[in-house]
Amino acid sequence: MSDLLERLRGRGWRLTSQRRVVAEVLDGEHVHLTADEVHARAAERLPEISRATVYNTLGELVTLGEVTEVSTDGRAKRYDPNAHHPHQHLVCTHCGTIRDVHPTDDPLAGLPADQRFGFTVTDAAVTYRGLCPACAG
Repeated sequence: MSDLLERLRGRGWRLTSQRRVVAEVLDGEHVHLTADEVHARAAERLPEISRATVYNTLGELVTLGEVTEVSTDGRAKRYDPNAHHPHQHLVCTHCGTIRDVHPTDDPLAGLPADQRFGFTVTDAAVTYRGLCPACAG
């Protein structure tokens, strides 16, 4: 069983066949699919699943904090099931591929006290951009 499915079961979330297939499609460390990609993959496993059901399920998963919505450079939103493991994203500026990365530096430490303007900073989101090997080649 996937990590996401285990977390959802632990929360007592009712796993209908539609919800289960969406969670199974999202399973994986480097999965950052659009809603349409989730629907296409889910429909391969469960042909009767509707696009609305996929969108609603993704919305519920985001609200639960089990999936993170990732938006980059005006492209379609992507869904990241790696919500419980701190990480940043590496994005290809040409094709939009997104990979999870785990830098060793603390991004909060990089913000000097005089640049915090009195904020109590609790989180930082860093996105690294460049060309993936396929696009750079």
